[in-house]
Amino acid sequence: MQLGVGPDGPIAGRRVAITGIGVVSCCGVGTEALWDGLNGPPPVGERRVPDFDPERWFTTKEARQVDRFAQFSVAVAEMALEDAGGLAADPGRSAVVMGTGVGGLQTLENQILVFGEKGARRVSPRLVPMMMSNAGAAAVSIRLGWHGPSETITTACAAGAHSIGHAARMVASGRYDVAIGGAAEAGMTGVGIAAFSNMTALSTSGNSRPFDIRRDGFVITEGGGALVLEAWDHAVARGARIYGELAGSASTADAHHITAPIPGGSGAAACMTLAMEDAGVTSDQIGHINAHGTSTPLNDQAESDAITKVFGSESPPVTSTKGITGHGLGASGAIEAVAVVMSIQHGLIPPTSGYEEPDPDIQLDVVAGTARPWDPAPVLSNSFGFGGHNGCLVIAPS
Repeated sequence: MQLGVGPDGPIAGRRVAITGIGVVSCCGVGTEALWDGLNGPPPVGERRVPDFDPERWFTTKEARQVDRFAQFSVAVAEMALEDAGGLAADPGRSAVVMGTGVGGLQTLENQILVFGEKGARRVSPRLVPMMMSNAGAAAVSIRLGWHGPSETITTACAAGAHSIGHAARMVASGRYDVAIGGAAEAGMTGVGIAAFSNMTALSTSGNSRPFDIRRDGFVITEGGGALVLEAWDHAVARGARIYGELAGSASTADAHHITAPIPGGSGAAACMTLAMEDAGVTSDQIGHINAHGTSTPLNDQAESDAITKVFGSESPPVTSTKGITGHGLGASGAIEAVAVVMSIQHGLIPPTSGYEEPDPDIQLDVVAGTARPWDPAPVLSNSFGFGGHNGCLVIAPS
């Protein structure tokens, strides 16, 4: 099915193919680790990326000069490009958009301690280039030698979805043939965890239970994800494997509160509707929703209300992969986009881990227990962030 086509031609320009995927998550390094993890029990303890060796992508010296979030950015981008196979991109017609929520927080914390303990002259001259939020995108473009845009989006927990949507629009515009869209986060620092804990955003039980009546906050994680987005004709001409299509995207703002979603989810509902319009699909064509589903009381209720506004009393099958992965802040939308692509490839919707006791105020068809077989159709992937940022993607089978 060709999407994104209106009565007067393409709604958003050229069709955009997904030809490569890369991911690091608390399930492990790589796509198969993520898929296996999504269909297994949740990790025990802190949800950090296990066995991540930066020296797979950097020399020892280089790794010391790059914050962990930027290491993740390079890793997922290079994995995605390798997965795209045989892509000889024109450097002038290739772009990078890598989002993040908090950037190089660990580097900043470390150097503040140095400042306090040893004085100003001992602060690293590399502090700024390591902590800056655009370090991930910069590292990717420098590594690849791509001269098109190298940009960073920092819209909190919507950054991954927004980065992928923005990258896709660059390709759809016709100005660029290839773009890497994604995001990375490494915010599991002492101060970062304390801040989220003190604002009562984190689960006190240590469990991620999206949409479950016992949900009591999110479980923080780290990681990153990236997609290679390619003009459809460009991908076909080189004989690329096409995973699917980035058919549409949208962005809206709640304009309500710095942390809380607007009650009733009107901003999220508008974003979902605009993304479907951008893709040229109707609500009855959406086969699955990958929810933001953070496991916080307010977010899950607002998202449920928004889905009901858009789809009525019978929603498509809904899952939140955060039951397994936890919440990766700015990286979450990119990790979930990879999960959506894999769900399409495997013909299975992974279950929402932790969902055992339904909330009577949430009337959604939540996939739980075991993976659900499905005939792949367009998927709506939701991401919502502090500040009222809403980002939605429509990813469709090829």
